[in-house]
Order: sequence, then structure tokens, then C-alpha cells
Amino acid sequence: MRLNCDLGESFGSWTMGMDEAVMPHIDQANIACGFHAGDPLIMQRTLSLAKEHGVMVGAHPAYPDLVGFGRRSMNCSADEIKAFMLYQLSAMDGMAKSVGVELEYVKPHGALYNDMMAKVEVRKAIMEAVAAFHKPIKLMLQATPQADEHKAEAAELGLELWFEAFADRCYDDDGKLLARSKAGAVHNKEKMLAQVEQLCDAGTITTVSGHTLNLQVDTLCVHGDNLAGVQAIEAIRALVDQRAS
Repeated sequence: MRLNCDLGESFGSWTMGMDEAVMPHIDQANIACGFHAGDPLIMQRTLSLAKEHGVMVGAHPAYPDLVGFGRRSMNCSADEIKAFMLYQLSAMDGMAKSVGVELEYVKPHGALYNDMMAKVEVRKAIMEAVAAFHKPIKLMLQATPQADEHKAEAAELGLELWFEAFADRCYDDDGKLLARSKAGAVHNKEKMLAQVEQLCDAGTITTVSGHTLNLQVDTLCVHGDNLAGVQAIEAIRALVDQRAS
């Protein structure tokens, strides 16, 4: 199971995250493309850091919402979504080539990710944009009980999916993430490591009310925007490597 993390989310003189501390411990870097965070210099530096540590590069596109950090849903048409997706993918692909790495996948950010999972029309527009890109890249989306349906949607476009789970988030009974406004939505370190262990050993998670859900998981999302987060990634890395050996 790979570890992925959202990186390159600083902007100008504003610093977000601890990218240099995180990068040595992950397999996949989801790098902001400038629409919710990131700028050309940050993109270049993050890509170079990924190259230094042999980390796979993915684009992390968002709604055009720099002020709201891409956390606000926007009422965009399918054509608009496809256009701004391709714009951000092309920017990341060109920057990646310039530092000697390849863009291999895309993981939408924030509200765009949530809308992709909740709205068929948004997911269709995103899938069509990724499928229309000039080279094959994979689309990362949330592992849910509807994974086979999502695979079928992607297969119609010749698109390959990677499914991700979340190390530090509690799941609702329908397989969605428990809303952050609800108690227990974010796990402490003990529960987080227990969830990772369960995913590695059984391919399941336990929901907020105690139900067990089977999930098809290719990659695990971790967060490292503070020291505790970085330490958690180190512990998750050790656990995943131990289970793989």
C-alpha cells in the first residue's frame, strides 16, 4: 500500500505544510497546481524535492478558489471543469518534465474531490478531462463500497483508477468520511494506527457505529502539516513496511 500526501501548498511568502520533512516517508506527492495553493516557484521546488527522494508525482487540481483554499464548492459547468482540469494538468506536466520527472496521476483537491465523489456529473467531467489528456495518467478517488461502479464509469473512457483510504479519518456507515463537525471525525494516533493495521491486514475499516466495510485500497492518504502529523507519517510508514515484509 502506497502513502500519498498533499504537498506544494505554500504560496508566495506564506508557508503551508512541512514538505521537506514529509517527502522522505511517502510514495506519492499530490502537488498543488496554483488554483487553490502553490505558485510556479513552489511547484518547481516541490517537484525537485520529489525527484530527490524518488517520489511519484501527481497533480492536485482544484476549483479556481485561491482565497478559499479550494474548500468551497463552485457551480461550474462540465465544460468549465474539463477546461480547468486540463489547464492545471498541463501546467504540472510541463513543470515536471522541466525538472526531469513524469506526471503519473491526478488527485482532485478539497471541494472538487468531495463533489467528484458526490455528484455523477462532476465525476464524469473530471474523468473525461483526465481521459482526454495527451498521455495516460491515473485518477485517484476515494475507496468506497461503490468502487466497482466507479471502475465501470472509468472503463468506458479507457481510464485507470487508484482508490485511496484515509489514515486519520473516521468513516460513516455509508463509506463516506464522517463530517469533521461530528465528534470523533479525526482519529487520535492510536486509532489511526489501528485503522491502518486493519486496512493492511484485512482490507477493511470499522465505521463510526462499529460496522465493518470492505474497501479496495491502493493508496493511503496521510497529512503532514505539523510536527505531530510528520511523526504520525513516520509511524504509518514503519507499520506499512512491516506488514509488507
